[in-house]
Amino acid sequence: MIGVLDSGVGGLSVLREIRALLPGEDLVYVGDSAFCPYGAKSGEVLRARVGGIVEFLLGEGAEVIVMACNSATIQAIKWCRERWPEVPFVGMEPGVKPAVEATRSQVIGVLATEASLTGEMFADLVERCCHGCQVLTSPCPKFVELVEAGTLCGPEVDEAIWEYGGPLVMGGADVLVLGCTHYPFLKSEIARIFPEVTLIDTGGAVARRVGEVLGRGAEPEAREGEVSFYTSGSVEVMEGLLPKLLPKVRGQIAGLPLMAGGGAR
Repeated sequence: MIGVLDSGVGGLSVLREIRALLPGEDLVYVGDSAFCPYGAKSGEVLRARVGGIVEFLLGEGAEVIVMACNSATIQAIKWCRERWPEVPFVGMEPGVKPAVEATRSQVIGVLATEASLTGEMFADLVERCCHGCQVLTSPCPKFVELVEAGTLCGPEVDEAIWEYGGPLVMGGADVLVLGCTHYPFLKSEIARIFPEVTLIDTGGAVARRVGEVLGRGAEPEAREGEVSFYTSGSVEVMEGLLPKLLPKVRGQIAGLPLMAGGGAR
């Protein structure tokens, strides 16, 4: 079984890729929507919160845990690996390296959360990968709010895309990195507004990494794996969002009450 966690529904974009690559694997997803967004939370608070979710996923039988959230990866994955050394954790990283390989203008734009862009991990990533390439960044808080509300197109979305992506494209970026798992749900609208720009997200790469960890390849499965969804927020809201975000995936949806410190009750 594969466990996937996120601050809300953004990680469903990663689950979608895992499901496409490994359709026979059972999946359990936890969206911590009651505590979304993670980007503004302290490391101490996030580690407590994520730790409670990891304990729940392990109790459900997860063999590998995917932190389908850049903020959770930055603040908690190292701590989790030290606490549960026997458990493989797969985290997120903005696709800066493939963006550098794809750019023709030698200018790339990174759309991400403020926590991701100001963190040491991102600075190290840019230093390693971006020699001779200019990196423009933009935090995009409205993107998370829009996806969590199920608003994937329309004037609000267009306005936010122009607000965050416009300065980067006008600054010469011909590649935009979608550096948060919520953002791929707006990918078609971003592509419509900036048709000449290459868009990069890392959901597929994460799915391939999960397959490597489990020793599985993209081969036809004899059975279709089961999918279970848990939310610390409103079950009714999750039931309304899933058909929009994952129209081809069906699964049981249940609530996941969490204590303030992060442990599952």
